[in-house]
Amino acid sequence: MTAPAPTPVVALESVTKRFGEREVFSGFSVALAPGDVLGVTGPNGSGKTTLARLLLGLETADAGVARRVDGARCAAVFQEDRLCMHLSAVANVRLVVGRHRGAEEELRAVGVAEDDLHRPVRELSGGQRRRVAIARALAVGADFVVLDEPLTGIDVDSQARLIEHIRERLGNAAALVITHEPAALALATRSLTLPA
Repeated sequence: MTAPAPTPVVALESVTKRFGEREVFSGFSVALAPGDVLGVTGPNGSGKTTLARLLLGLETADAGVARRVDGARCAAVFQEDRLCMHLSAVANVRLVVGRHRGAEEELRAVGVAEDDLHRPVRELSGGQRRRVAIARALAVGADFVVLDEPLTGIDVDSQARLIEHIRERLGNAAALVITHEPAALALATRSLTLPA
């Protein structure tokens, strides 16, 4: 007897999404169960970010249904880091996990330098800011995580170690990894290429 398929954490069912006259998705369906990591590639304008925003509930479908398990927690690393630039790296992570939940350890684990932990993030390099954004998203312990271009600004020598850490921290979360970087697809359990 075959075990029933796990309930998806997030799903789109026959979704259509338009922006003005432009139809980005028509009758599009996708589901992510616990442990699924979907790697999404495609040219600019193909709908990668729109897909993430639909699954996060930041966009509304014009037709079809977007579903998320009741109580599911979401976290995201967007293309822009979306950090509070006047706050330190530690303070940015503490915004989502509180004061006593290991913000410094999360930041060290993704490779933020010791000297950068308490500096305002506006003073950090692009790669260090990206690491802070990743640490903040992973620290939440979310059920669904979006990682939009997670390797932006990360030096090639550090990518494999960071990918391994992200994979470990995702655990059984469902995740969407949007990327143009082939290395980031190592996180994915399956992949999807959106057409132009």
